[in-house]
Amino acid sequence: MKINYDRNINQNIKPPIGERIGMIQSFSNGISRIEKFLAAILMFALAIIVAISVAFRYFLNAPLSWSGEVAVFLLIWISFIGGSLGLKNKSQAAVTLLLDYCPKRMKMWIAVFSQVFIIIFLVLILSYTYTWILSDGVAFQKSTAILLPMWIPYSAVPIGLTFACIHVLAQLVQVIKTKGAEL
Repeated sequence: MKINYDRNINQNIKPPIGERIGMIQSFSNGISRIEKFLAAILMFALAIIVAISVAFRYFLNAPLSWSGEVAVFLLIWISFIGGSLGLKNKSQAAVTLLLDYCPKRMKMWIAVFSQVFIIIFLVLILSYTYTWILSDGVAFQKSTAILLPMWIPYSAVPIGLTFACIHVLAQLVQVIKTKGAEL
């Protein structure tokens, strides 16, 4: 009797539903990795700029005119990227007192409804922000200290909300695919 050691003994076993990753989930995970990297870089840059600004102001008695503006722009980008990551990781504050006592099927439908409601809200806000960013008023506007085109810092809003919408859509697909098993 010959034993085939090359054969995978688990080849016919499918992973549990929660372990299968769909296209939208892997896209959301990829965006999340980019957001984490970008947020780390932006927070590091913000810390360095604020520290340099304090050093110049108090030790060299020569304040930097641009540091406050750049710090505000970085903080805006960090906020919208962080908000998107918060939606991805489900780390927003929530009152779940009533939800904890609902049957599993009702929990699933409430989760689906809330995810759909969030997506509708984000798409509505996104339509206004893209219109705003592409308007002539923003296209020719420049910042005061560094003369940066204002569409660059303002782009944090539609980019962060677009990423958030993708994360919420991935969560909606996951809830529907698993029929609320993780709720």
